[in-house]
Amino acid sequence: MRLTESHVAKVRREIADPGFQPVASNARPATDTDYAAAVDGIIAGAPPGDFWVFAYGSLIWNPEFDFDERRVALARGWRRSFCLGWDHRFRGSRETPGLMLALDRGGQCRGVVHRLPAASLEANLHRLIRREMSMVPSAFPPRWIGVETAEGPLAALTFAIDRKSGRYIGGLDDEAVADVLSTACGFRGSMAEYLFSTVSHLEELGIHDRHLWRLQELVAERIERMG
Repeated sequence: MRLTESHVAKVRREIADPGFQPVASNARPATDTDYAAAVDGIIAGAPPGDFWVFAYGSLIWNPEFDFDERRVALARGWRRSFCLGWDHRFRGSRETPGLMLALDRGGQCRGVVHRLPAASLEANLHRLIRREMSMVPSAFPPRWIGVETAEGPLAALTFAIDRKSGRYIGGLDDEAVADVLSTACGFRGSMAEYLFSTVSHLEELGIHDRHLWRLQELVAERIERMG
C-alpha cells in the first residue's frame, strides 16, 4: 500500500463532536422509539436460521457488536462505493465534507459476514442500528441480500444506499473522490484513516478491491503534495 499510517497522521485533527448535523430539511436525529422499531422490524423479517450481517466497510474492522463466526462472502449485484454524502460530523465537517462507503447497485462486492449470537441477538442489533442509523430517514436502510461463501449461500443483513435519498452521490470519478478522502476529517477521524483501515483489513483477508486500491494511491499522492 502506498497510503500509510504516516499519511494518516499528517491529516489527523482533533475535532469536537458538533452534534447532529441535518443534511436535509426532513432529517432528524433517531430516537429510542426509532431504534426499537427498526430492530423489531429486522427481527420480524429475518429468514429462519442463523442471523448474519454482511460487512463491506468499517464493520469489517470495527464491528462494535458480538459475533460467533466470520466468513469471507461475495455479494453479486452490489458494489462498495463512496456514494453516501455529505458527512458533516463523523469523518467530515462543513468545511471539508466527507464521503462514506455504502453498497450501491451493480457489479459485485467481496466482504465478510458475521454470525450474531442467538442468545443476545436483540441487544447486538440495537448496538448495530444505533451506530448505522443515527438519522431519520436513513439514506442507507437495512435490507436482506443473498451472499456466497465457501460453505454455501446465505441471506445476510446489510446497509445499501437509497438512490432516491438526497444523500446519494453518484457519478464522481476517482480523482474527485480522492480529493475528498485526502482532506475530510470529523470528530471520529479522517477519511484517509477510514480508507487506510478498510483497504488494509481487506488485504489481510485476501480481498483485493482494485477500485479502493487505486483510491489509496491517489489519496497518498495528494497528502504528499500537501506536505
